[in-house]
Amino acid sequence: MNKKLLTLLTIAVLTLSSFTLQAKETKLVVAQNSDAKSLNPQVSNDIPTHRVNINIYDRLIEKDKDMNLVPGLAESWEQVDPLTLVLKIRKGVKFHNGDPLTVGDVVFSLKQATEAPSLMAYFGDLDKIEAVDENTVKITTKVPYGPLVNYLAHVGAGIMSEKAVKAGGSDYGQHPVGTGPFMFVSWTSGDRIVLKANPNYYKGKPGVDSLIFRVIPEGTNRTIALETQEADIAYDIDPIDMDMVKNNPKLKVDQNSAMSMTYLGFNTQRPPFDKKEVRQAIAYATDVDSIIDAVFLKAAKKANSPVSPNVFGYNKDAKLYTQNIAKAKELLAKAGYPNGFKARIWTNDKSVRKDTAVILQDQLKQIGIDVQIEVLEWGSYLDRVAKGEHDMFILGWSSSADSDSAMYALFHSKNLGGAGNRTFYKNPKVDELLDKARESTVPEERIKYYKEIQDIVQEDLPMFALVYPDEITGMQKNVEGFVFHPEGTHYLAPVTKK
Repeated sequence: MNKKLLTLLTIAVLTLSSFTLQAKETKLVVAQNSDAKSLNPQVSNDIPTHRVNINIYDRLIEKDKDMNLVPGLAESWEQVDPLTLVLKIRKGVKFHNGDPLTVGDVVFSLKQATEAPSLMAYFGDLDKIEAVDENTVKITTKVPYGPLVNYLAHVGAGIMSEKAVKAGGSDYGQHPVGTGPFMFVSWTSGDRIVLKANPNYYKGKPGVDSLIFRVIPEGTNRTIALETQEADIAYDIDPIDMDMVKNNPKLKVDQNSAMSMTYLGFNTQRPPFDKKEVRQAIAYATDVDSIIDAVFLKAAKKANSPVSPNVFGYNKDAKLYTQNIAKAKELLAKAGYPNGFKARIWTNDKSVRKDTAVILQDQLKQIGIDVQIEVLEWGSYLDRVAKGEHDMFILGWSSSADSDSAMYALFHSKNLGGAGNRTFYKNPKVDELLDKARESTVPEERIKYYKEIQDIVQEDLPMFALVYPDEITGMQKNVEGFVFHPEGTHYLAPVTKK
């Protein structure tokens, strides 16, 4: 009898211990408006994808919260001459599958990046990538390339396991293997991506045991997910919902100026948007202040350039469009459309973009443009815009702290489509200036080029930069260690829950 009692007590203690261990496991649920397109970091250059991949992969160089470049998988780097960069690779780092990181993986990943359509704007000028020895990689560029070190910190430059990529083939993007703070567990398309902490992470184990990215397209539903504690963090809180978060004693809000802009893009290869006067007429017909008031509730600033004010090379004197209906009608008539025309505006199901489209639809009626709004699923939206099937579209662009990242992908003619130039804009002078600015190492010279580019594109107007929006993140009050990143791609390894 005593033996049976002892056995039962032992089972009870073990069961209780198991429950206690389970209770100590922490998970962080993050809600965002769209699903990732792929967990291969080189497939798509979009924010929802980057927000997941930045937590799966490491890069050779990283950016801190102040946009300083700091060592990552590369312990150090040296620009030995205008065309040559040498990097020393960190020892003792392991991939999620247990394999050690080698210079071979670094060379493989960077060579893949030079061929990836979504990254051509960043890595297309790389000439050679070579392993010098077991801890050294040498990158040679075709021309002097000032922004290279900055782009090695881009999320798309995440280092992959060569073995895993080759074994995974076309399915690798659904089964990623990086060296980052979190390891892949599962992906239910359109619903959630589940990651778990990497116990062997070279910077130390992350602050939570599991990280789950939930797809909640509607902004209000993301806020409700916070209120019901279904989510710990919600990205891109709609301005209209911000007070709901602020006034909830269990929640807190993080509002910051980001290095991003929201724009109305035109397909410059498709009539009538192939005429500059039509594009300018639409800008003059638009009352951006009313969009800031009604949609962003003043959590945005009026844009006068595709470059954000806190980015190197921003031109504060670039052309600012203000509503002028008479001027808009005059330009339409000059373009041969005195009675207007019918057109479509595409957007995804992000609330502020849909609301902006509705206001644009109403305002463009004043000059005879009859707009139909079409809301597309995120992946389909990016694919179809990249193919040039659109008339007009509303999208955002987030850059790093250099104007090259704000404009090279968007406006250089070699980046048409998915590489970034979704307006299919071609201007040889802009190409020339972008190339000169990229190749120069003299800051004053680069600023001069970038300011001239902004003057040209604000006149040609392949895209109409509308606003510089604030980024609003809501979270539970027990979430600690969240650090806003100006590029909008947040590294969550330090985050903990009290």
